[in-house]
Amino acid sequence: MAKAAAKRGKNKDNARRSKKKTSILTIEKVEYVDYKDVNLLRPFMSDRAKIRARRVTGNDAQQQREVARAIKNAREMALLPYTNRVTTQRGGGRGRGDGERRGRRNEEQEIEPTPPVEAAAVAEVDTEVETEEAVQ
Repeated sequence: MAKAAAKRGKNKDNARRSKKKTSILTIEKVEYVDYKDVNLLRPFMSDRAKIRARRVTGNDAQQQREVARAIKNAREMALLPYTNRVTTQRGGGRGRGDGERRGRRNEEQEIEPTPPVEAAAVAEVDTEVETEEAVQ
């Protein structure tokens, strides 16, 4: 009655993560992570000065705690930055500045442009106001 279980292939997720990263601390045999050694701490920070994750650096849990604490102490002592500002030009997207908005509302409403006001018409209105004030 019971069917023989079909053999499964390799789990694809495990196949991707087959090689474990080795930590820089393990390779260089560093026993104590000093907050004053900024050259050692920089590889554990991203270009925006964020602390890199364990899966990226290859640290074990204890090493990651030591590195994180050293980076935080170095930031407090102004040896490392809290953030690095990265300025890039942004193209397109939101904030085009031309006043055009997306959506069906604009398609349904057709806004007619207002005609330009002529200088002569403005001068006539001003003179009418002045004459009424002069009469009173």
